[in-house]
Amino acid sequence: MNKTKRKIFETSMRLFAEKGYDATSIEEITATVGVAKGTLYYHFSSKEEIFNFLVEEGIKLLNNSVDIKTAKFPNYIDKLKAIVLIQIKIVVKYEDLITILLSQFWGNEARNQMCKKHILSYISKIENIVKEGIEKGEIKKGNPQAIASEIYGLICSSLVYKARSEEKIDIMKLYKEFENTVIEGLKIK
Repeated sequence: MNKTKRKIFETSMRLFAEKGYDATSIEEITATVGVAKGTLYYHFSSKEEIFNFLVEEGIKLLNNSVDIKTAKFPNYIDKLKAIVLIQIKIVVKYEDLITILLSQFWGNEARNQMCKKHILSYISKIENIVKEGIEKGEIKKGNPQAIASEIYGLICSSLVYKARSEEKIDIMKLYKEFENTVIEGLKIK
C-alpha cells in the first residue's frame, strides 16, 4: 500500500470510529488527509469501498494472527489463551477498527451485514477450537457457541476497560486478568 493510500486508510478509520460512517464525508476525509478528491478516487471508488477495505484488511489481520498463533499449540486451552492475547493486542493497537466493527454490527444495510458476517465467522473459528477441546477432554463440557461468544466479548470489555483506564494499558496484566477469570474456568481440573 503506497503512502497516500495508507494515509487515506488510516484517516478514514479514525474518522469512521470517531464520528460514525454516516457522519463522515468524502470531503472531510480528503481535507483531513490533504489530498484532492481525484486522488482519493484514484485509490478508492467510494466511501463504501474505503469502509469495505478497512473491514476486510482488519479481519484478515485478526484471522491470520489467530491462525498462525493457534497452530503452534497442540493443547486447546493454550490455543484459547493465544486468542485472548491476540484480541487484547488488536484492541490496543487497532481500537478504531474494533470500534467500527462493533458499531456496524447491528442493522440491515450491506455494511452492517458484512461486519456481522465477519464477526460471526470469527466467533465460529473460536467455537470450533472450543468444540474440539471439549471433544478431546481438554475443555469443560459446555455450549461451544456461548463460550466462543464470551471469549469474543473480551474485545468489548477490553475496549470498555481501555476507555475507563487513565493510564496506558499493560497488555500482559490485562491478559492475566482475563486468563484467571475466563480461561481458568474452562480447564478440566
